Amino acid sequence: MTRRRIGVIGLGMAAAPHAQSLIDLASRVDVAGCFSPTPSRREAFAKTFRLPVVDRMETILDDPTVSAVLVLTPPDSHADVVARCAAAGKHVLLEKPLDATPEGARAVVETMERAGLTLGVVFQHRFRASAERLADLLERGVLGRPVSAAVSVRWWRDAGYYAQPGRGMKARDGGGVLLTQAIHTLDLFVSLLGLPRAVAGFAGTSPLRTIDTEDVVAAALRYENGLLATVNATTAAFPGFPERIEIAGTAGSAVLSGDTLEVDLHTGEAIREGGEKGTLGGGADPMNFPNLHHRAVLANFLDALDGDGRPRVDGREALKVHRLIEALLGSDGGVRVADA
Repeated sequence: MTRRRIGVIGLGMAAAPHAQSLIDLASRVDVAGCFSPTPSRREAFAKTFRLPVVDRMETILDDPTVSAVLVLTPPDSHADVVARCAAAGKHVLLEKPLDATPEGARAVVETMERAGLTLGVVFQHRFRASAERLADLLERGVLGRPVSAAVSVRWWRDAGYYAQPGRGMKARDGGGVLLTQAIHTLDLFVSLLGLPRAVAGFAGTSPLRTIDTEDVVAAALRYENGLLATVNATTAAFPGFPERIEIAGTAGSAVLSGDTLEVDLHTGEAIREGGEKGTLGGGADPMNFPNLHHRAVLANFLDALDGDGRPRVDGREALKVHRLIEALLGSDGGVRVADA
C-alpha cells in the first residue's frame, strides 16, 4: 500500500469524522494541509485534531506531492472546487451531495472523468455491517422477490441548526431534507433496490422554520418489476428517530433501523445484525455518530487508488440518488419517470 499525501478543503461541520479517519489511517495517509478560508475554523481544527492547516487552497493544489484531496465544502461550491482539483491533477473524495444543482452534479462527474482521475463520494451508510448484510441477503435471493418497500427518515433539526447562514436555502445547499439529510438513506435504498420507473410525490416546507427548501416529503415509487415503495422524509419530527428501510419479499421481510437489521423469513429463520450505539444523527445533534463508517469510505477510496480500481461509490454511482431526488422534487403530485 502507498502512503499518500492528502489535502483537505473545507473545515465545517462535516470535517470532524473525516479528520479522525485520517488520524486513524495515519499509516496510509500523510496529511499535507487542511484549508478553510476562515481563520477561526483553521485555528479550532488544528487545536482539536493536531493536523496541519494552510491559509490558501493553492498551497494544497500546487503541491505536486499531494495526490488526492478530500473536498468538504458547502454543496454550492463543489463543481468549482472539484474542477480546480481536476485541473491540478488531484483525485477527489467528495462529501455528499455531488453538488447543489443537478447540472453541477453532472459536471462534477464529467470533469473528473475527462481528467482521467478517481472520484469517490462519501455515502457511508453503505459501509455499515448491517447494510452490507442486507445487500448480501438480497443479492442471494434470501428474501425472495421484493414486492413492497418503505424508506422513512424522520429526523429533527432545531433552530440552532438552521441559524447558520445559508443552511436550508437553495442558494447554498441546493435542497432540503432530501439532498441534505435523507440522501444517505436514499442512496442506500437505491443501492439495494435500484431506481424506480415512476415517482409520485409531494414536498413542502413546515411552519417551523424560514427556509426555501423542503423539510417534509411524502412519495410513492413504482418499479419495472412491480415493486411498490414509499418515501417519508422530514426534519420536523421531534426529537428525531432512527432512519428505516423496510423490504417485504416473497420469502421474508427485512427492517433496517439505524444500524440494526432484523430479518424474518417464511421458514421461521430469524437474522439479527448490528445495533451499534451512537450512530443515529437523527436528533438535534447531526454529528451524533462515530467515524468508523467514514473511515471505511476513506480506506475504500485509498484501496481504489492503490489498485487502479473504482471506489464503491464513484461519481456515476452517486448520480443515481441525485436522479431519484430530482424526480421526487419534480413530480409535484404527478408522475415523473426516473431515468435509471
